Amino acid sequence: MEFVEGYKSLLNPKDTEKAIKLVKDTFEKELASSLRLTRLTSPIFVAAGSGINDDLNGVEKPVSFSVSALGGKKMEIVQSLAKWKRMALADYNYPAGRGIYTDMNALRPDDTVDAIHSVYVDQWDWEKVIEEKERNLDTLIKTVRDIYSAIKRTSFMLSETYSVLEDYLPEEIRFMHSEELEEKYPDLTPQEREREAAREYGAVFIIGIGYPLKNGVPHSLRAPDYDDWSTETAGGYHGLNGDIIVYDRVRGDSLELSSMGVRVNREALIRQLEMKNLNERKELYWHKRLLNGEYPEVIGGGIGQSRLCMLLLHKCHIGEVQASVWKDETRMEAKEKGIYLI
Repeated sequence: MEFVEGYKSLLNPKDTEKAIKLVKDTFEKELASSLRLTRLTSPIFVAAGSGINDDLNGVEKPVSFSVSALGGKKMEIVQSLAKWKRMALADYNYPAGRGIYTDMNALRPDDTVDAIHSVYVDQWDWEKVIEEKERNLDTLIKTVRDIYSAIKRTSFMLSETYSVLEDYLPEEIRFMHSEELEEKYPDLTPQEREREAAREYGAVFIIGIGYPLKNGVPHSLRAPDYDDWSTETAGGYHGLNGDIIVYDRVRGDSLELSSMGVRVNREALIRQLEMKNLNERKELYWHKRLLNGEYPEVIGGGIGQSRLCMLLLHKCHIGEVQASVWKDETRMEAKEKGIYLI
């Protein structure tokens, strides 16, 4: 069921649109201030075969088209800007401690379409230069706390403007490793583990997404060439990346707001390509530049704009805060329940 039984929106459609703008304007400023980021203009498509497009979990197929004016050269709609951002940081010569953010608009036609997933994806994509000595869990944890504080300040601002919107997120975010979750909930699926952790703590950052757990299966899949999910850390765990997960009271379920992490260095890229049997990627333009030492060490990620709006506006369906495509049955059910899908 895509819609919560008995759900009624706390805001009418007009106030919803105003609140969406308030969330986006406020959070964008808070994020830039917290992480010392500068806004950069980004592409909505990149050249196919360059290695610049994000492969996400490694199985999604990007939307592609050819450009007549370029002799039929093939282009791909971005799935995210994970690799492009790092290239931009190098080309703009950003120093350590500074970074960029951008409005990322993507199409992911292979995604599930339901209450929290859409073909259209809008994110704040961000990337920040760090020093080699900062490639560690302390840097990851501090950055997550800074992002979560920006979310909390945005939530407070929204609740002050619209009294019906309670700021219910906890003051602090809890950190857990995916291997800890496996040990705590051995009989549950990764998604069920996330739900239980989110229910217990309200907000949790799950570290180590992509490296095989004790059962041989990763908590979730990650492409081998952006996040570093294979470096061994304290306690014998692996991964310098993770996901911000919160508990969505309206849906009574977990909600992922962000995927992020310390990005691969030369050693991690070689190791992860080997683990995934994708050594041929070393010959791609983007990968060659990384292996040649042309990119800085960075940390980065994406934060879902519509998902954050959905959470803070207490909505039960992502279609209430973004314009996308839905099944006829979904729109009919929404209309019957008095739920307005944009």
